[in-house]
Amino acid sequence: MNTGEIIKEIRTKNGLTQDELAEKLFVTRQAVSRWENGETFPNTETLKAISELFDISVNTLLGQPRKLICQCCGMELSDDSFSHEPDGTVNQKYCKWCYTDGEFVYKTLDELIDFLSLHLSNESFTPEQARAYFSSILPQLEYWQTGDLK
Repeated sequence: MNTGEIIKEIRTKNGLTQDELAEKLFVTRQAVSRWENGETFPNTETLKAISELFDISVNTLLGQPRKLICQCCGMELSDDSFSHEPDGTVNQKYCKWCYTDGEFVYKTLDELIDFLSLHLSNESFTPEQARAYFSSILPQLEYWQTGDLK
């Protein structure tokens, strides 16, 4: 699906006409029509505005050209797992389970590894194997390398 098709799908799912979407984005109805028909492409600021309006990622608008992972726990991120800042804006760097209401849930790497080892182990992936795996992977993520860089 291309960006125009995605915009049209999101617009119609939200019950908006092209005129109504254009008004919310401070553009013309013709601009929305051209995006949806694939004639033109929204600029970066407009993509951000659409992202915020519909509470979806810019990656979704672009057809998810790359996968995002939480820079705290390594989980793949999607529109329903992104965290939000206290003002309601989407934070596409962390999942809602690691970062909520402007605060990080896990204060230490060991705390997160303990949680993951307990909850993600099973018959074929023992707690010891989970601990070894997460101990090798998580320190490579941005949050654990540099602290919070939001």
